[in-house]
Amino acid sequence: MRGALVPLIVLWALTTGNPVFSADNPVTVQVLLQGGDAAALRQALAKAGGTETHDLPIVEGVGGWAPADNLDQLATDPAVEQLTQDFNLPVTPERRSCVVAGDLYVTPTAQGLRWRVHNFDDSPQALQWLQVGWPSELGEAKAFFAGDEQLPDGRSATIVLGNQQRTDAALQLATGATELYVAFEQWPGQLQQNDIDITLGFSNCETKLVRAYADNDSDFYYAAESGATLLHDAGITGAGIGVAIVDTGLWARPELINNRAGKHRIPAHYNAILDTTDGGLEDPGGHGTHMASIIANSRPVSREGGSGFLGVAPDATVIPVTAIRARGDGDFMDIIRGIQWVVAHRHTHNIRVLNLSLTAAPTREYWRDPMNQAVIQAWAEGILVVVAAGNDGPAWGTIGSPGNNPYVLTVGAYTDSWTPGENRDDYIPDFSSRGPTPEGLVKPDLVAPGGHITGLLPPDSELGAENPNYFLPSGHYVATGSSQAAAVVSGLAALLLQAKPELSNDEIKCLLTTSAQPAINRDGRLSYSPLQQGAGRANVARALTLGDTQCSQQSLDIAAAVAGEERLLGPAERDSDGNPSLPGMDQNIARKPSAKGLSSDRRWGVAEHLERLDPTAEHPEAPGLSLDWLGVYQQELRRLDTLQNPSPAE
Repeated sequence: MRGALVPLIVLWALTTGNPVFSADNPVTVQVLLQGGDAAALRQALAKAGGTETHDLPIVEGVGGWAPADNLDQLATDPAVEQLTQDFNLPVTPERRSCVVAGDLYVTPTAQGLRWRVHNFDDSPQALQWLQVGWPSELGEAKAFFAGDEQLPDGRSATIVLGNQQRTDAALQLATGATELYVAFEQWPGQLQQNDIDITLGFSNCETKLVRAYADNDSDFYYAAESGATLLHDAGITGAGIGVAIVDTGLWARPELINNRAGKHRIPAHYNAILDTTDGGLEDPGGHGTHMASIIANSRPVSREGGSGFLGVAPDATVIPVTAIRARGDGDFMDIIRGIQWVVAHRHTHNIRVLNLSLTAAPTREYWRDPMNQAVIQAWAEGILVVVAAGNDGPAWGTIGSPGNNPYVLTVGAYTDSWTPGENRDDYIPDFSSRGPTPEGLVKPDLVAPGGHITGLLPPDSELGAENPNYFLPSGHYVATGSSQAAAVVSGLAALLLQAKPELSNDEIKCLLTTSAQPAINRDGRLSYSPLQQGAGRANVARALTLGDTQCSQQSLDIAAAVAGEERLLGPAERDSDGNPSLPGMDQNIARKPSAKGLSSDRRWGVAEHLERLDPTAEHPEAPGLSLDWLGVYQQELRRLDTLQNPSPAE
């Protein structure tokens, strides 16, 4: 969805410079002091004129406000091993590719269709040109209206209607919403949106009517795309598995607070900002509700011929943790406090999965980053931590923190191009962050559906107010980003844990990554670098049948990581062009960028790659290719045969 990317939460944390202040207006800043003696840290903070706000034993820390001009005193105190500042700046507003954007849908009228566009600027925008295309069976366009005015009437832009072009003075689109209408000679009353093309051109940008699913109210499609629906049909729905969501809160909608049987499934809500569990459910931001809806919406699919549920794990236990404010800004110490609460209550609520659809720009090594340290503690306690890769692509090295942590399951995004069930046009969009991490680690670990993801959102939330054009007529909200992809994978993990509750977090990560389906070109090269697609696209049905619990994750030493003794460096290096690469992979990765949309070259998964080749023809592989796709395929067949025909001992 071009120009419609909901940004990940941006956390202004882990900065190191001193703020500007004057003697007449002294500035206090938030600081996290870390060291082995909490009492000594509190004493150091008080001695510097500070006030304690956060007790964070999970990272051996004490947080609070301190005078900015006393930071040097704090940093050199013998009790302080590390000082981290958090200026708690507001989130950067979303940068729109065009200040005019349209609704995600068109509405049929008596003679044609209506499309609402929004001018988000304070000034009127001059419409320079407009183009409309439609099926020939509709005949000619009888009229085009903007608001109540018929075009062209001396006030229109350059209008291309089919093969007709008319030019007049530019139309000024006022701030706010404007209804555009097209009437046709032969109007059937209904028409698929994908049969209509509308493009508006302005002085420095354009906005288009996006494509759409055939029915985006009765089915959200990503559960089926990621294999979850197959598990729903087998009775695996995430029942009994606690998924904690550290975000902006939760909207108390029935399909979120109740499971599919109508039973309440929110055992607790912790507000890490206020450090309380007494408050009721609310979500003034909206982001947390959208994540929860993706993970656990319990409404069944109602599309004819469809099955399963709108959410990935409709019976999962949902534990909302409010650590992000409505505008999307967050205090990293509140997030750490939220993670700390999750770890402390993991047994009470059987919290097996922690969803972190948030990111910050790394400013120090992952092992010195306090939020990463908290995540490592959560992993050490057996919690699968699922983190969004970030929305800062397509540049290399844009994976955010704590997604740069080697332990967590870091998720990038792919889009299905509004064609569920057809993956030849599935691709990784530019926004999805790429690796490597600053330490050279390979991230993301895999990719999942993250394009135009439908879910619930409070209509009066900040996200809803900022992007009214993302609401569908049903009231559902469509958003795009690796936040959404991470939420999908959190739901997939809950399904696996219900099916096999004995699995560890390391084993779940291995199952999902070893069964992921990479994008492969016809010549056998990877369509995307592992620094873009990780192991490939996630599929929970494949994870359950073809996944392996043994992978490189098992070689990590979590005890050493907790002790601060494990400091991992990855294999990433630079190629001859200066771009990140991996040893021995130069000949295995496609030279040209993969197509955005339908591709005759790219296929997802080894089986689809091999099965599209003509076995009677000679297929020269790329020179120097070291990837044995046939061997991988045969191994999958053997595993399937073992499942279907187990030995007597099994």
